[in-house]
Amino acid sequence: MSRRHLPYRRPLLATFAAFAVLAGTAATAPAVPAAPRTTPMATTPLATLDDTYYQDALGKTGTQLKSALHSIISVQTKISYSQVWDALKNTDQDPANSSNVILLYTGRSEPKSDNGGAVGQWNREHVWAKSHGDFGTSTGPGTDIHHLRPEDVTVNSIRGNKDFDNGGTAVSGAAGNYTDSDSFEPRDAVKGDVARMILYMAVRYEGDDAFADLEPNDRVDNGSAPNIGRLSVLKQWSQEDPPDSFEERRNDVIFDRYQHNRNPFIDHPEWVEAIW
Repeated sequence: MSRRHLPYRRPLLATFAAFAVLAGTAATAPAVPAAPRTTPMATTPLATLDDTYYQDALGKTGTQLKSALHSIISVQTKISYSQVWDALKNTDQDPANSSNVILLYTGRSEPKSDNGGAVGQWNREHVWAKSHGDFGTSTGPGTDIHHLRPEDVTVNSIRGNKDFDNGGTAVSGAAGNYTDSDSFEPRDAVKGDVARMILYMAVRYEGDDAFADLEPNDRVDNGSAPNIGRLSVLKQWSQEDPPDSFEERRNDVIFDRYQHNRNPFIDHPEWVEAIW
């Protein structure tokens, strides 16, 4: 079992009425990120989400569940690639230091202001590599912050567009990460995070919105095909590394302040097995 972030509790600030208004206006909300906030976000109880946001998915499995979730999470506000910088400073804020973000693979706490392209800085990692489906940084999958995370420039380059799998040699400067010629293994504390981001992308982008149909498969070295593997390993990672408070807060911030859609596999990890 992975080492997890220390959990913390968040007070419930949003009422059911506020949630209903948000759900009704998500598709038309302006794509302007709010200013970063330094206090924890409120958590909408899962029971409330099930009664409203997820109500059309409950009781389904397999392709029916996947289709229902696709319809639900496709209602979202899109942001530009330049707006992703500020969004990540909020979504990935270090809970112990509001001036910093936590980098995905290294786990390092890095100043928010230290973003860019130089060695030692952090940039925007596409967990679903943008070449897998050739969507680049186009508004849509290329800017979807459910799978964009801050990462050290050098480590991001080492990961490149490799698929995910176990094994390889240790990544210098990123303890617990391993890589070989065609795959990358993240540190234990974020293995499940990576898996749930990949599976979110596979449900959100089904080829019906001018972008490729993104699907996980059970292989590596997928190249430019709209696939990423290894699915069997990703499922194992999701089970062994369940959602923690950092990942849950991140889902809430994206839903409440930016895209107004959710990663269903953070709210319902059991849906991974129900679909795949």
